[in-house]
Amino acid sequence: MNAERLMQVILAPIITEKATFIAEKSRQVVFRVLPNATKIEIKEAVELLFKVQVDSVTVLNHKGKTKRFGRFVGRRRNEKKAYVSLHEGHEINFAEVV
Repeated sequence: MNAERLMQVILAPIITEKATFIAEKSRQVVFRVLPNATKIEIKEAVELLFKVQVDSVTVLNHKGKTKRFGRFVGRRRNEKKAYVSLHEGHEINFAEVV
């Protein structure tokens, strides 16, 4: 894979209460990724950026909600989330990563 493309695949980590619970329980980390990213690209990008071994990647396409703002109807953005399972003994600590 192209290293430049891999650097752009991961947009941001998702740090919510649910994501934190999953990280503690089953060694998974949640990322927001590009809409056209594949599982193989996500796996290689995480291994390249964070120097960890990845067991598996599960992908979720999350459609944005339609919301109402007074008399105007708007829509939240669509997201693609990646649940990345890490190999035994590997961990990503976002407080240490610069």
